[in-house]
Amino acid sequence: MALRPVNDSDLDALFEQMRDPESVRMAAFTAKDPDDRTAFDAHMAKVRTSPDVTNRVITLGGRLVGSIASFVIDGDTEVTYWIDRSFWGQRIASRALALLLESVHVRPLFARVASDNVGSLKVLQRAGFAITGTETSFANGRNTEIEETILRLDEPATPFDAPSGKKQTH
Repeated sequence: MALRPVNDSDLDALFEQMRDPESVRMAAFTAKDPDDRTAFDAHMAKVRTSPDVTNRVITLGGRLVGSIASFVIDGDTEVTYWIDRSFWGQRIASRALALLLESVHVRPLFARVASDNVGSLKVLQRAGFAITGTETSFANGRNTEIEETILRLDEPATPFDAPSGKKQTH
């Protein structure tokens, strides 16, 4: 698995991933209209040129399987990721987050996730993020207000898992 900068040729695949209805529901905090290609292209043009954004595609065996980024909002640096639904449950988000944390050294680092998105909460907590609170926010992907969990990373988790003391492999 690898992370690399987003290329123009990646945009069609990223757009399709980010409009998958089940993925949109799970992510919850998404674009107002995931089917609006013009808005998607404008957003991607903005983030790809912003000095405050590290935006990468995730590849597995050369195939684009998702994206991951860090960005600054209200003075805080946050992380976000999106994994193609056909690859959920394969620890791709965990491995991609570990790779991103090797290149993004800002601390503290924050993340926000729909509180019922158990998989994403596990990914973030395994990486060393700690829950700092919750708030209710409007989620475009569900067209309602939902609870959002806020997490903070001061130092990444060690590469050793606590129960066995064995080095984790990625």
